Parts: sequence; structure tokens; C-alpha cells
Amino acid sequence: MEDSVPDKTPEEDITLTADALKAMGHPLRWKILCTLGDNEMSVGEIVEKIGTSQSNVSQHLDQLRNKNIVTSRRDANRIYYRVRNGQLLELIGTMRSVLCHVNLDDMSSE
Repeated sequence: MEDSVPDKTPEEDITLTADALKAMGHPLRWKILCTLGDNEMSVGEIVEKIGTSQSNVSQHLDQLRNKNIVTSRRDANRIYYRVRNGQLLELIGTMRSVLCHVNLDDMSSE
């Protein structure tokens, strides 16, 4: 194995990453991401599954879109959202499996 110096991550990348994780860390935004999974859904479909107001969901989707976590497309008068790419889906899945309450409960008994 080669001795290597870790790459220095530019400060801008660190800030963008931290901002994206912060956006994902909000409970309702996390619920939206888990609801979307690898599906594309309209705002109305998300509202129906989550059970909060359309304006609230739309505001949080806007935050996720601004941080490049979700993308949107318009079809007539509906806007559809999906998680931007497979890497983000994988990250979300990993975070769910590592941080779900069952795994956190297991850690407290160590």
C-alpha cells in the first residue's frame, strides 16, 4: 500500500457538503427524502404520504432543490421531484441503516 497524503478538500466543497447535510438533517426534509426513495413523486403525492400542508412540503422541497439534493420537473400544472442521483440514494440508505433507532439503541448497551 502506498504512503499517501490525504487530498485536501477545498473549503468551498466542505461548506457545500455541510450545507447539504444540514438540509437533509431537518426532520421533515428527511421524511420527504425517505418517502421519495428512488421514486419520482408530485408535491400532492408527497403531501398525501407525509400528512402536512402543501405549502410546508413545497418550502422544504425548495430547500432540498437549492442544495442539489432533489431535482424537479414540471408536467402541465404539476411539479415532480426525485432524489438527484444514485449516489445520494445510497447515502440516504446508508444513513438510515446506520442511524435508525434500532442501531442507536444497540450502541447504548455497549
